[in-house]
Amino acid sequence: MEAFPPTAPFDNEAPWTPSARYPDPRLRDLDPSFARYRLMNGPVQKLAGGTRWGEGPVWFGDHRCLIWSDVPGDRMLRFDEVSGATTVFRSPSNNANGNYRDREGRLITCEHLTRRVTRTEHDGRITTIADRFEGKRLNSPNDVVVKSDGTIWFTDPAFGILSDNEGERAEQELPQNVYRVDPARGTIELAAEGIEGPNGLAFSPDESILYIVESRTTPRSILAYEADAKGRLGNRRSFITAEPGGTPDGFRVDEDGNLWCGWGMGNAEQDGVRVFNKAGAPIGHIDLPERAANLCFGGVKKNRLFITGARSLYAVYLNTRGI
Repeated sequence: MEAFPPTAPFDNEAPWTPSARYPDPRLRDLDPSFARYRLMNGPVQKLAGGTRWGEGPVWFGDHRCLIWSDVPGDRMLRFDEVSGATTVFRSPSNNANGNYRDREGRLITCEHLTRRVTRTEHDGRITTIADRFEGKRLNSPNDVVVKSDGTIWFTDPAFGILSDNEGERAEQELPQNVYRVDPARGTIELAAEGIEGPNGLAFSPDESILYIVESRTTPRSILAYEADAKGRLGNRRSFITAEPGGTPDGFRVDEDGNLWCGWGMGNAEQDGVRVFNKAGAPIGHIDLPERAANLCFGGVKKNRLFITGARSLYAVYLNTRGI
């Protein structure tokens, strides 16, 4: 991918008091099995502040940087792991939300304002991957993941067309669905329907299960679908039901099949990251002073968890790796 263009300085203004103790008490065991993932000298660090609603982090190992979105701020930000500097990567961003990389290392982005999924080519050009289904405009693509076969999966709730804060008010033309795009064939297919507010999504390590957050139910839940080799989903089941105050959003899966979920907003005790094992049992929590919207694994060894809070970016080293 091409070198990122020069960008303007970014103001890191929000206060943060790091823990003076090792191990960091912000990493809490909800089950003894979580202890193996904590590092004695792995504290939670605050890397940046000043966003209105941080979302969609994606790691670029070849540049040693993280790209993420400030959705209502209409910009994308870049954290450089070597210098520690945060700068503006793209502004305006069309109220970009979720991001991922495809199998060729290109940036895949969900845009609320334009109601499309895009790909940033190696030369910087932006290509539209999907903006319509069966002739009707998408709602506001929210989160995205790329499977090992190159297919692009994304959720399409109505969040961006409900107000002018994260997009633009508009009439809903399609139900809130999950779609699968095959760039090789140039096709877009309906992958899952009947989900109230489809949000974050991720595959299990062997890609046999697709997890999807259903964010407009009370309580919120994470659904699990069996996924076959042809990209078909079946056997829908409720995998995790959030307790009162728990609000899952974006999440990623580690090498052991654990789900690391952005969590909180109902009450301060729930804010941060909630960790579930592959059986759906809660095993750990990372306390943060604000709601965590999304996260991803990165760093040189893929063992650094980057967390986008509503207003800030955090990171913590762990004894596991993202898939």
